[in-house]
Amino acid sequence: MTELLELLKYLFLGIFQGFTEPIPISSSGHLRIVRELMEIDMQSLAFEGFVNFGSLIAVVLVYRKDLLELAVNGSKFVISREPEYKSDFYYIFLLVIATIPAGLLGVLFEDTISGVIGENLKTIGISLIITGLALWIIRNLKGFKSDEEITIKDAIIVGAAQAVALIPGISRSGATIVGAMLVGFKRSSALRFSFLMYIPVSLGTMIFSVNDMKDEFSSQFALLLIALIGAIIASYFALIWFINIMKSGNLRYFAFYCFIVGALVFIFM
Repeated sequence: MTELLELLKYLFLGIFQGFTEPIPISSSGHLRIVRELMEIDMQSLAFEGFVNFGSLIAVVLVYRKDLLELAVNGSKFVISREPEYKSDFYYIFLLVIATIPAGLLGVLFEDTISGVIGENLKTIGISLIITGLALWIIRNLKGFKSDEEITIKDAIIVGAAQAVALIPGISRSGATIVGAMLVGFKRSSALRFSFLMYIPVSLGTMIFSVNDMKDEFSSQFALLLIALIGAIIASYFALIWFINIMKSGNLRYFAFYCFIVGALVFIFM
């Protein structure tokens, strides 16, 4: 019975983390809230690494055609220097530039952010309200910049927004999409750039956590695998749902949600 409950706990948390990762409500903040409400004592680097990897797999599946096109055309430009492939190579370059701010802050201040800040529920409540305000500001923006019009300055700004989202309660997808929309991205371009730049960040997190996960990996493989599968499925359908919401311009509902949950957390927890 105990083993079954443990399995269900990992499955639930994997699905929960996976579902909240792509949508702009902060998966890290929500996971901390749920752990507190359900009194689940689980500070597992392996679990976090596996569910993040599950979300990464889902993003790759959704954007597989874009990734293949960028990889093929980017490689062709490196080999042939043909102008027709330059835009895809440049787009890859911009994604790399945008990844740097979060990568640097993550390496330098990860313990402080996840420990001191991440364990303070009041801070998470305030951060959720800030996420809601940011989403409210861009709720009606449609943008005018296509993928070909993105500049290095734009990439740095969106990358800085992703770095801010290291704070639990600040949504990564929300922050990057807000940053992209504020500098003029079209909704589709903001979505694409946001989730493609998630890939190197997620891979980096996984690689840096490998040594810390070894012991847990060997002793809890079955539980982690269940969480991984749950995260893949939940993230995939959540991302498809969020893409449709972005197309219809209904971000205000996420803003309302963040206002309500943030206020409840700040007042009662």
